[in-house]
Amino acid sequence: MPARPDYATFIAGHAEVIERINAGDAGLPTLDILLQLAQSALGAVGMTFAEYGLSGGRIIAATGAADWSLGRPIDTESPTSMRMLTGLRTQVLTLDRIEGTFPHQATGRGLHTMLSTRLSLAGMVIGSLHAFYPSVDDLPTIEHHTLIEFVGTNLAHMYGHQAGLPVHGDGPVVAALTDGLAIIDYDRKVRLWNPAAEQVTGLSQADVLNATLPFPIPVLNQTLDHRLADGRWLRIAASELTGTVDSVVVTFRDISDQHRREGDRDLFVALTSHELRTPVTVIKGYADTLNSHWDELPEYERRHAADVIGQRAGELARLVDRLLSSADEAGPAASSPPAPFDLVEALRLAERDLPTALRRRLLVRLPVDLPKAVGDRSTITTILTELVTNADKYSGDGSPIELTAHSDERTVVFRVSDRGIGVRPEHVERAFDRFWQAESGDRRRYPGAGLGLYLVRRVIERQNGWVSLRPRDGGGTVAEVRLPRG
Repeated sequence: MPARPDYATFIAGHAEVIERINAGDAGLPTLDILLQLAQSALGAVGMTFAEYGLSGGRIIAATGAADWSLGRPIDTESPTSMRMLTGLRTQVLTLDRIEGTFPHQATGRGLHTMLSTRLSLAGMVIGSLHAFYPSVDDLPTIEHHTLIEFVGTNLAHMYGHQAGLPVHGDGPVVAALTDGLAIIDYDRKVRLWNPAAEQVTGLSQADVLNATLPFPIPVLNQTLDHRLADGRWLRIAASELTGTVDSVVVTFRDISDQHRREGDRDLFVALTSHELRTPVTVIKGYADTLNSHWDELPEYERRHAADVIGQRAGELARLVDRLLSSADEAGPAASSPPAPFDLVEALRLAERDLPTALRRRLLVRLPVDLPKAVGDRSTITTILTELVTNADKYSGDGSPIELTAHSDERTVVFRVSDRGIGVRPEHVERAFDRFWQAESGDRRRYPGAGLGLYLVRRVIERQNGWVSLRPRDGGGTVAEVRLPRG
C-alpha cells in the first residue's frame, strides 16, 4: 500500500463522477465508477459498498478482488456490523478476527485488512463502504481514512438526490420517518411546521412558513392519500384546532410501504389470474379435443396432445408453487438442512427435468472434479429451472444458454449465461424484487409473474449462499449462484 493515497488519480477521475451526478446520471453505474476510482486512489485491491434497508444489508457494488461478493447479504445484527454501524465512523478491521462466513471467504482469497466507513443521511445510516488490503504490514493511514470518508460523503450526496438510489425500495431514508404536523390558517398559509414534517416532505421550515400548504387538505376529520412528486405517498388528516378561529391542524405520515404492499397484493391477484389462465386454457382445449375426436385422430396427434397436456400441467404445478411461496413472507422452507452434496450431479439431474425446448437450447459445460457444495440439494432443480427459464425469455430463439460451474477456496459457483437483451447495471438488484420487470411494456413482450428471481434469491440465501446478476461482456446476462464449499 502506498504511504499516501494517490490524490492526483482521484481528482482526475472525480471530475467525471461529479459531472455524471450533476447530469442526473447516478445510481449503480456511477457507483461502480466511484468504487473503481477509490480502489486505485486508496491502493486497495478491492472495494465493496453495502446498502442497508429494513430487511438488512446487501452488497450492491463490488470491484477488484472483492467482486465475488456482489449480491451477498449482510447480517446487520452481527457484533461486527453493530460495531461498524454505531461506533467510530471509520474503522480498520482485521478480517481473521471477525465472526461469520464472509471474513472466512475473504481471507481465503488473500484479503487481510478492511478499511470501512459508514454513510449517514438525515441522521440515518444508509450504507457502508469498504476497502480491502492483502497484508497487515501497511495499515491505512489517517489520510486513507480521510479519503474514504470523502468518497462516502459523495455517495451520501447521491442518495440525497435519489438518482437511482436507494437500489432497494425498503431503504431507511423513507421508511424510518415519523408523523409530520402543520398548523394552517384560514387561507391555507402554514404557521407551524414540526421537524418530522421536514423529514417526511423534505421541505424545511423556511421553505413553507407563511406559504401555502404544499399538498391538499382533506375534509375535516377525514383522511386523504396523496402522492408526492417524488413518488412517495402521504396519508393526511385534518381537524380544527381547538381554541382558535379558522385554524386547522394537519397531520401526515409516509405510507409508501403500505401502498407498495397494497399494490403488490392487487398485482398478485391480477398476475395469478392471468398466469393460471394460459396453461388451464391449453390443457382444457387439448383434453376436449381428445375427448371429442379420439377415434378420428391419428396416433401421433393423440400422443402430441398428451405430451402438451403433461408439459402444461407441469408448468401449472411450478407456477402454483411459485405463487404460494411468494405469498409466504417467511420464504420457501428448505426440505432439509444444508449438507454437502455433488453440485455437478444435481445440476445434470435438474437439466433432465427441464422442458424439451429448454434442454435443446442449454449448452452444458460442467467440470468433472468440482468440490462438493453445502446446501439443500433438492432445491437445485427449482433454481436451475427458474434461471434457465428467465434466460430463455429474454434471449433470441437461436442463441444458446450456457451452464458452467467452477469453485474457489471458499465457494462453489454455477452460472447461467445468455446472449439476450441483457440487464442494465441499474437493474441488477431490482430484478430480484417481487413482481418487478424492467419496463412497463415488458409484461406484454415478456409475460410472467415476476416471481422467479425473487424466489431464487430467497431459496439460496436460506442455504447461506447468494445470487447475483451482471451484464455479460458482448451482450446478454450472467446469473451467478454461490454456495459454501463443502
